[in-house]
Amino acid sequence: MAFENAAFTATLAAAAGDDPALLSELRGAFRESLAYQVDLLKRARCDGNWLVAAQRIKGLAASFHADELITLAQQAVEAAPGDPVALRGLDGFLADFDSVPTD
Repeated sequence: MAFENAAFTATLAAAAGDDPALLSELRGAFRESLAYQVDLLKRARCDGNWLVAAQRIKGLAASFHADELITLAQQAVEAAPGDPVALRGLDGFLADFDSVPTD
């Protein structure tokens, strides 16, 4: 599954304008925040911590219009802590996101 999200790309482009350095910084901040929340999700051992991390991922996705990530985060919200399907989906999204060239 290759990362392709026109709404996400358009949101970043609108925020960064013609500044490639800002675009790179926004993309990096998104990736860093997502990776941090996925890590918290992986370490969650109770429903409350799992739910908070999943909802933060969903909020991050919504703020950047990353539709595929919104769906994955919603699946995590509805899953039990440690759900391997939810975690694989989020890990896959991160891997696909990392594989997209930034230029």
